[in-house]
Amino acid sequence: MATLLRKIGLIRLHGRDTEDPKHPHRGGGGGPHSASLRAKGGAKSGLKPPGGPPPPAAHPGPAAAPAAPPASSASPGPRKAKAKRAGEPGPSSQPAPGVAGGLGGPGAPGARPQHCAQVRSRRLMKELQDIARLSDRFISVELVDESLFDWNVKLHQVDQDSVLWQDMKETNTEFILLNLTFPDNFPFSPPFMRVLSPRLENGYVLDGGAICMELLTPRGWSSAYTVEAVMRQFAASLVKGQGRICRKAGKSKKSFSRKEAEATFKSLVKTHEKYGWVTPPVSDG
Repeated sequence: MATLLRKIGLIRLHGRDTEDPKHPHRGGGGGPHSASLRAKGGAKSGLKPPGGPPPPAAHPGPAAAPAAPPASSASPGPRKAKAKRAGEPGPSSQPAPGVAGGLGGPGAPGARPQHCAQVRSRRLMKELQDIARLSDRFISVELVDESLFDWNVKLHQVDQDSVLWQDMKETNTEFILLNLTFPDNFPFSPPFMRVLSPRLENGYVLDGGAICMELLTPRGWSSAYTVEAVMRQFAASLVKGQGRICRKAGKSKKSFSRKEAEATFKSLVKTHEKYGWVTPPVSDG
């Protein structure tokens, strides 16, 4: 009998140890091991185990480094960011005032003529100041009707060994008077220059007082030329071309005209563009 009771006790103990924790309805709720498992499962799922105390709070410690975002949610790289910025209108894409294409810039309507007028005026003012400071009184300038762009220039000196200088002494001619008009785009285009008085022959002075000089043409002109330099070149050309003061009766009293000078100058430029700056055939005048 005692042996039988011991066997029954062993069977009960064995059944208690081998009870399935997943099925608490078997054998009285599963014991402490099953309760522990249920607590862990509830903590993971965010649910409180029924009837049990709340899970203990986690012990505060150093913050863990944030996990790297997945590749699919990564921020766009520099290339994509640049492409996005390039497509968006920004301040740099708008023309700035005062530059080409902007408000008030040289590319704006009416800005270029105004800019050329300012350049011409500044250049001519400087030319007048430089001529006034000449120590040898080679030339002097008078403005026509107070216009800065229309000058009467007096040439006081030529080579004193020339026949032209002797003519000036014999006729009491103190100077050779010329007229210079400056175009809108001066100094990038040459002035129109002609002789007013006295009436000259030869010396590259033609009908109407037109002057045959390559540097007075668009092809031969340079913006670096000054009025003083042009006048010195003209004085040398007069002497080289054997210029003389006309003393023929009647003809010497006839003044040069601007209209005739302009027509003559256009004709000689056309001829020299055809043959170059050499002596043209007589048939072409």
